[in-house]
Amino acid sequence: MPTLADIFHAYGGKYRERFGSHMSADQLRAMRDIEACHSAAAGEALWRCPGCGKRHFTFLGCGNRHCPSCGGSRAVQWQRKHEALLLPGVIYHLITFTVPEGLRRVVRSHPRELLEILMETSASTLLDVAANKKWLGAIPGLTALLHTWTRQYEYHPHVHFIGTGGGIAPDGKWVEAHRKFFVSVDALSAVFRARFRDTLRERHPQIFASVKPSVWKQHAWVVHSEPVGSGQTTLGYLARYVNRVALSNKAILAASDTCITLRYRQSGTNKPRTMRLPPMEFIRRFLQHVLPSGFRKVRYFGLHHSSKRPTLRLLQAAMALQANRPMPEPPPESEPYRPACPSCQAPMEFERRVQGAKPSYGPGIRQERGPP
Repeated sequence: MPTLADIFHAYGGKYRERFGSHMSADQLRAMRDIEACHSAAAGEALWRCPGCGKRHFTFLGCGNRHCPSCGGSRAVQWQRKHEALLLPGVIYHLITFTVPEGLRRVVRSHPRELLEILMETSASTLLDVAANKKWLGAIPGLTALLHTWTRQYEYHPHVHFIGTGGGIAPDGKWVEAHRKFFVSVDALSAVFRARFRDTLRERHPQIFASVKPSVWKQHAWVVHSEPVGSGQTTLGYLARYVNRVALSNKAILAASDTCITLRYRQSGTNKPRTMRLPPMEFIRRFLQHVLPSGFRKVRYFGLHHSSKRPTLRLLQAAMALQANRPMPEPPPESEPYRPACPSCQAPMEFERRVQGAKPSYGPGIRQERGPP
């Protein structure tokens, strides 16, 4: 089946000819990186097998966070690290903040400014409402991950939070949240809309003036909340998109000069469906999800903030002791990628990079070249 890099090779040049003047530097860089990924253009790495002593080369990955061929091992490491921080016996919740349709085009036109406001205001809203004694009266642990897509890859910016079903009160005691809901979604929605509006008006008055006044009166500032049990399954879902966007190479079924055939799952029913897009439209849908350089799409708040990590570990120990469970293992150390030797299958050791490319390694193993 074709890959995203194959499609960019075939149709990317024509797309840049037509729309290059309207593309951001980040979009152009993402296309260039993905086209070079796992090819000689990205460079090579030299590996040595400690078992049989042979040396092999691999092509390097591009390392771009939007590339569907890169980041797989980092996603697994991220998931394992955060699974090790789950609190035993606590019900976790998935809370999602979504901007209304009337604001999405403005966000897409000013992603650096408005996505930052989306992340900030949704987090502060959740923390402040949770701190209110009317709802929880405590500080929870929150991990936020930005998504900008629908299942058909249209632009739909929203933030997923996975949060502890409870938090630490000012007196230091653990306060349990309701098992079926975290806090009132109506309260979250109203505060979120007001904070987003006020922050945008204060920081970027010109962008604020371009937004229709009716947007601020809509009830479509949706906040959704649901319990997700131990949180392990949800972490697995979120981990897929920590180092890439929605599209995976497996979703691309076929490509021709007239259409790209994609597989997706229908919202609501989760049934598999296919859709066909012209190559130019397919590339447009993908590129609109390229984030501004340096933008942090994953953020941590409350008990999940790095400064609260010792407190979180103490909570784990106390809850495990109370429930008569073994103490959770500490987060595993990140293991470097080591491809298997084609000759003896032993894990190889990295020696050096060739052509100074990024250290993100992938397929394409071949044996060391002999003398000329």
